[in-house]
Amino acid sequence: MSRDIEAPVGGVAPVSRRVMNLAYWLTQAARRYSEQPALVMGDEVRSWSELDQRVSALAYALRQLGVTRGDRILVHSRNGFEMVETQLAAFRLGAVWAPVNYRISQDEGGWLSELTGARVLIHSAEFSAHAAAMRQASRSLCHTISIGPCDGADEEYQELVSRHLGQTCRNVDVEHDDPCWFFFTSGTTGRPKAAVLTHGQMGFVVTNHLCDLMPATDQSSDASLVIAPLSHGSGIHYLTQLARGVTTVLPVGSGLDVEEVWGLVERYRITNLFTVPTIVKMLIEHPALETVDHSSLRYIIYAGAPMYRTDQQAALKQLGNVLVQYYGLGEVTGNITVLPPAMHSVDDEAMKVGSCGHERTAMQVSIQDEDGHEVMPGESGEICVCGPAVFAGYYANPEANSKSFRNGWFRTGDLGHIDPQGFVYLTGRASDMFISGGSNVYPREIEEKMLTHPDIEEVAIVGMPDERWGEVGVAAVVLAPGQVWDLENMRDWMRARMTSYKVPQRFHCFDALPRSSYGKITKKIVREAIEERERAG
Repeated sequence: MSRDIEAPVGGVAPVSRRVMNLAYWLTQAARRYSEQPALVMGDEVRSWSELDQRVSALAYALRQLGVTRGDRILVHSRNGFEMVETQLAAFRLGAVWAPVNYRISQDEGGWLSELTGARVLIHSAEFSAHAAAMRQASRSLCHTISIGPCDGADEEYQELVSRHLGQTCRNVDVEHDDPCWFFFTSGTTGRPKAAVLTHGQMGFVVTNHLCDLMPATDQSSDASLVIAPLSHGSGIHYLTQLARGVTTVLPVGSGLDVEEVWGLVERYRITNLFTVPTIVKMLIEHPALETVDHSSLRYIIYAGAPMYRTDQQAALKQLGNVLVQYYGLGEVTGNITVLPPAMHSVDDEAMKVGSCGHERTAMQVSIQDEDGHEVMPGESGEICVCGPAVFAGYYANPEANSKSFRNGWFRTGDLGHIDPQGFVYLTGRASDMFISGGSNVYPREIEEKMLTHPDIEEVAIVGMPDERWGEVGVAAVVLAPGQVWDLENMRDWMRARMTSYKVPQRFHCFDALPRSSYGKITKKIVREAIEERERAG
């Protein structure tokens, strides 16, 4: 497994790049907490020893099908025990777990199958049409395994695992840079890309999560709840629980059921969960919150987008100091900044309002201009990052790698600045900024201001072509319940609070803002919805 590595000046080339296989965390948990619950979903419980046995059975079966180190295993499923088992079986084999967002289209599924060159596809029976599209698009797929009976599949998942129970399968030896996970980007500016995560990188990421996001997490006192897809951020969060032998609870419902979530928090004394700001808002606004005991919660970790200040304050009033914000892309596995509970406050004067926090342990942020030079504190530029959490690169995409890395720094594509104390502030995506009459306009700043108006529930602003100004802002607005739109009143209100060129030229009211298959409000989709409306007149 060794390879020639040039010795650094004043040092030696690493004698070994060997690291722990991530599946060894399961081996450890099965030894230490054998009969303790590892996974809970409805009335079904998996102990650590049962989970370990099932992962070995699946890994053994996949090896019999020809899966070896470095092979990709494409997975298309909603959350469930099977998602965890496929993840850990892939790691155990030294193969690559490639889980897709279950909401993808058939065309996207076909593209990801072709991109990854996956050898095996494991899919829920409900996604049989997607599976057919994946098989048709790929020359490499040799086997399809369905979770539940499905015409066209070579094997049924539960039958396959049951048939091989009792077989042992050791954790394959791996090196730091061996791939373990293809983390698919959301593809908001084109086709999804496969960010390559490695065993060494993910070992650091989990350690960092335990250090910065949920310190003191322990098997004896913690329980975690999954309410976001395990194919992405929740899957990383799950590995953190695995590393500490913490019980993970999964809701039974196929979609978000807020009442079920709060019931599970009370029943299992949940201490931590990972989610996104929009779901935090839904959780605190649901009447079930008033009827359950949620005092066990210590960490509600949110990421994926900044939380609007009004929502932040409402959550803090309802739940206390349990909010943890982190900022980071999938390519950096969320590992750029953190704003811990102690730095959240209802009082504006006691909080770095608008900040996504300070740098994570062992990570470095640099705000750079277009030429790659670091700018001074307070000056805006592109957020760039380096450190052990940065991914290896995009699979089979040298053009994207060339654009995304500069002088060793990963370029996030996000704009922002750092204050003198080292706190990072996001302005928005570089692609979101538009130029109106020669002035740079950053939609995020305007959106934050508009959300302080009592009539507005949600807003997204995009720049669109204009003959006179080059580009102007156009706002998609969701009104608060019971409110009636008053355009002139809104324009007067905004002109009193911001420079005139920042006030959107046009407004469109929506019942709800359009979202991507990942549940995110993306400017690309908002722009398309506005364009469709304006074409229709």
